[in-house]
Amino acid sequence: MVYEGSRLVEILNIKYPLIQAPMSWVTDARLVSAVSEAGGLGVLGPNAGYRTLTTDPKETIERMRSEIRKVRALTDKPFGLNVLLMGMGDDPLDEFTTNWITMAAEEGVTHFVSVGNASKHAFGLMKEFGGTIIHRPLTPTVAKMREAEALGADVLVATGYDEGGVIPASALGTFTVVPTMVDAVSVPVLATGGINDRRGVKAAFALGAEGVYIGTRFIVTQESPAAHNVKNTIITSGYTDMQFVSPLQRSIRTPMADRLAALNVDKENTLDLDREISRLGGLRPGMLEGNMDEGIVSVNTGIDIIKSNPTVKELIDQLLGLD
Repeated sequence: MVYEGSRLVEILNIKYPLIQAPMSWVTDARLVSAVSEAGGLGVLGPNAGYRTLTTDPKETIERMRSEIRKVRALTDKPFGLNVLLMGMGDDPLDEFTTNWITMAAEEGVTHFVSVGNASKHAFGLMKEFGGTIIHRPLTPTVAKMREAEALGADVLVATGYDEGGVIPASALGTFTVVPTMVDAVSVPVLATGGINDRRGVKAAFALGAEGVYIGTRFIVTQESPAAHNVKNTIITSGYTDMQFVSPLQRSIRTPMADRLAALNVDKENTLDLDREISRLGGLRPGMLEGNMDEGIVSVNTGIDIIKSNPTVKELIDQLLGLD
């Protein structure tokens, strides 16, 4: 396929219509810059580049400022920053999100990958700084996609139930969601959920997507900060090794995942498992530190076909048929 000149690459000023998802804890300057250097759009996720958690909002913002500068030292290509939006459309913008977006703009970031609910005020602030907005509703619906487009999103992400991380509340697969959302809006739509090889990329375009948004497959690359034993576990695992550890999260089997999975099917359990996973450190213990006893390994359902640990450039060439 010829990618140059497509709407998406022109909007984002990148070479290829491929965006690396802003995975929590499992991104850093090295991975993000490698994706951008290879022609895609690398995106810094929450806590990118760090191994410890801070609850100080100012420190969180300054940590990200430092990581942005590290990316700048490694590439002059565009890259993005994740913005989490948990409020409703017309809710006032909280101080942390305001400062997060402002800091990014101060550092010259113009690509914002927002996840959650489309926000009139957040989108307005990003646009005020000349930003480009790639928005992903956690559970895609026609109404949510159209609302985000109306509020100014430049690109939208259609997420299938096949994805890793926090999955949509509706069990609709990528093949169902993508064409529905493509037909509902006029801006470019990215497909995400279970895309791990060239066949998945071709399928996404056949469904009407103008690009792909990929997380899990970038975890198993040489530049990824994920622990080596986690990469090996993904390579040697398959769909049958996965289980629900909460109503909205899956994991490859680990000792911690087994404990959470048992609670998930226990009808007498009153513990909010998504909150419990967050309290335990989210993806940090398992995926960043490689501590399988205390952590989970969240990936998409298509991991059976992940059998190698290439460089980011080699992976992008393979995904796009450039090798």
